[in-house]
Amino acid sequence: MKVCIAEKPSVAKEIARILQANIRMDGYFEGNGYQITWTFGHLCTLKNPDDYLPSWKQWQMHSLPMIPPRFGIKLIDNDGVKKQFNTIKTLVAACDEVINCGDAGIEGELIQRWVLTMAEYKKPMKRLWISSMTDEAIKEGFVKLKDGKDFDRLYSAGNARAIGDWLLGMNASRLYTLKYADGKGVLSIGRVQTPTLALIVRRFEEIQNFISKQYWEIKTNYRNIIFNSTKGRFDTVEDAFLIIEEIKNNLFEVVSFEQKKGNEAPPKLFDLTSLQVECNKKFGFTADETLKYIQGLYEKKMVTYPRVDTTFLPNDVYPKIAPILKEMEAYANFTAPLLEKPIKKSKKVFDDTKITDHHAIIPTGIKPSGLMLTEKRVYDQIARRFIAAFYPDCIVSNTTVIGMVTKYEFKATGKVILEDGWRVLYPKKETDRDGENESDQEQLMPHFEKGEKGEHTPDLLEKQTQPPKLLTEATLLRAMETAGKQMEDEELRELMKENGIGRPSTRANIIETLFKRKYVTREKKNLVPTQTGIQLINTIQNELLKSAELTGMWEKKLRQIEKGEYDPKTFLDEMKEMVAQLVAEVKLEHKNKIVIEQVEKVAEKKVEKAKPADKKKPAAKKIAEKPVDITTATCPKCKKGTMLKGKTAYGCSEYKSGCNFKVMFEQHGKLLTEQEMFTLISKGKSPKITGLTVDGNAIDAALMFDGEFNVTVEG
Repeated sequence: MKVCIAEKPSVAKEIARILQANIRMDGYFEGNGYQITWTFGHLCTLKNPDDYLPSWKQWQMHSLPMIPPRFGIKLIDNDGVKKQFNTIKTLVAACDEVINCGDAGIEGELIQRWVLTMAEYKKPMKRLWISSMTDEAIKEGFVKLKDGKDFDRLYSAGNARAIGDWLLGMNASRLYTLKYADGKGVLSIGRVQTPTLALIVRRFEEIQNFISKQYWEIKTNYRNIIFNSTKGRFDTVEDAFLIIEEIKNNLFEVVSFEQKKGNEAPPKLFDLTSLQVECNKKFGFTADETLKYIQGLYEKKMVTYPRVDTTFLPNDVYPKIAPILKEMEAYANFTAPLLEKPIKKSKKVFDDTKITDHHAIIPTGIKPSGLMLTEKRVYDQIARRFIAAFYPDCIVSNTTVIGMVTKYEFKATGKVILEDGWRVLYPKKETDRDGENESDQEQLMPHFEKGEKGEHTPDLLEKQTQPPKLLTEATLLRAMETAGKQMEDEELRELMKENGIGRPSTRANIIETLFKRKYVTREKKNLVPTQTGIQLINTIQNELLKSAELTGMWEKKLRQIEKGEYDPKTFLDEMKEMVAQLVAEVKLEHKNKIVIEQVEKVAEKKVEKAKPADKKKPAAKKIAEKPVDITTATCPKCKKGTMLKGKTAYGCSEYKSGCNFKVMFEQHGKLLTEQEMFTLISKGKSPKITGLTVDGNAIDAALMFDGEFNVTVEG
C-alpha cells in the first residue's frame, strides 16, 4: 500500500479522484493500492521554551539566552490535529511507501517532514512535485515521482529558518520586553517582522522630519512645445528672474534635433510579489488578499503554482504555450495573431538558469468559470501578462530637441508610439508596467530644423520640494524584495531577490502580522506606523535587529542551504552566537542602568541632607521632575491631533489632513528637556530657559509661539 499525504483535504480529494481511490474513510481515501490522507497546514510546531526547562516558562532576564542543546518538535495542541495525526501515523506505520504530496515549496516540505518525523517514519519516500493542479499535471507528476531524498536540502533550509526565527524571536522579544516594556505588554520582535516595520517607520519619520524648501524653475514655450532650462533648480527667485529678463527679448534657436526609434520589451511574467504589487496598485488589494485569490485560482486549476519568486519559464514548457493560448477563448482576439505562426522563443521568457522550484505564474488553459469579481481581476492580469510576453516589442519614437537663448540651454523630449506591439493588451491608462498611469504620448513633437530661430515665451515656476511618499503595500513589497534598496529596474530587482526580506509566500503574512499587533494601520493605500510601532523601533538600539540588509543576508544563506552551498549547522551556530551577543549587550546596558540609578539615588539623598530645611522646595522639585508624555499633548494649531515623535522634532498626528505644526527638539542652540517641550506645546509658552543663543548672545528667556505657530523667543 502506498500512502499519499497532501497538505489539505481538497487537494487530497483531487488526487484520490485521479488515482481512483474512491472509498471515503475517516481521515483518508482508499482504493487502487493507495491511501490518500492529508494535513491541514502545520500539524507540528517547534517546542516552547518551557518544554525544555520548566524555569523558562517565566520571563526572567537571568534565563536568557534560551538556547536548547537540541531543538524538538511537538503536535499543536488541538483535538482535530491530534486525531488527524494519529490517522497519518497509523497509515504510514503499515504502508510500503509514502508519497509526499505536500505543497511544492519550502514550507510545504517542512510541514510534511515534521509530521513524518513525529510519526517515526523511516521507510522509502517519494515526492510529488507539480506546478499546477490540472489533471494532466497531477497524472504526469505521479508518472515522474521524484526521490524524497532529492528534497533533503529544501527541508534543511526550512528547518533552519524555523529554528533561527525561534532563537531570535523568543529571546529578543523577552529581552526587550523585560528591559523596556515596563509591564505595558509584550514587545514582539522577529527576524523578518522587525526590519519590515523599521522600513515603514523610517519612511514615516523621513516625512515627519522633512523640511520643504522653495525653489524656482525656468521654462519657455517655443512653437507650443515646453522647453526646460538645463540649469535645473534655482534656490533664489532673484537668480532666476535675472535670466528671464536676459532671455525674454532674444530669439530661441534650435541647435539640435534628434529622433530615435526605440523598442520597449513586454513586461516580465508574474512572480507572486510582482502580482501582489500590480493588484495593490490597480485594485487596492492587500498582499494577503491577492495571495488568497491566486491560491484559489490555483486550486481551481486555472493558473500554475503561485508562491514563486521567478519571472521565467523553463524550456520544456515552450511546447505547451500554443495549446494554452488556443484554450484561452475569452482572449481570442489577442491570441489569434500569435497562433498564425510559431510562437517566438525569447531568452527574456525562457531561461532554465532562472528556475528554482517552480516557474512564473501563467494560465493553465482551463476555462475560468464560477469566479468572484476579485478572482476575475487577478486572472485577467495573469492572462494579459502571459499573452503580452509573446507579442512584439512596442516601437516608439523618442525625440530630443536642444535650444539656446543667448548662452542659456533648454531641452524638450517627447515620445510617440509608432507600433503598439504588446501594449494592445492594455487600456491606454494601464500601459505603465509598474501599474501607475502614464501618458503614452508625452509631448507630440513637431519637426524642428537645426538652426531655426523664433520668438518664445519664458516662464518662471515657483515650486516646493516634496517629502517622500508613505509606503503602500506595493512599494513595501518591492522594498522587502530588494532588502530596502530602491530599484525600479526589473533586471536589478531580479538580481536582488536572493537577498530579499522573507519569501514571496511569507511576505503577505508578515505584513498582516504588523496590522494584528497594531504596529501599523492603513490610511487608504498608505501604511502608517502607530505610536506603538514607532516606539518599538526607536526602543530597539541594536541596529542588526532592524537591518533589512542583514535579514536579506540570512535569506540568501537559507537559499544557499537549499542548493547545498552552505551548512545549516553553520547558519544556526551564527544565529546562536548573534543571540548570545545581543543578550549580553542588553544585559550589560540593563546592569549599567541599575548602577547609574543607584548612584543617582545616593547622590540625591546627599543633596537633600545638605539642603536647609524647607518643606516647599522639595515638593516643587518633585513636580518639576515628574515624567511627562509629550505624545498626549494636543496640537495647539489644529486642536485635533496629538504629538508624534520624530528623529529631530515633534509633529502633529493630523499632518495628513494638512496640519504642519512642528517643534524642533533644539531651539536657539539649546536642546529642550521633555518638561520644557511639554509646557511649550500644551501651554503655548515654556518656562524660562537658560543659555539660549540669540544674535550670537547667550540669554535666559521663555519660548512661545507666534501667530503662525512658529517658535520664537519671548520679548
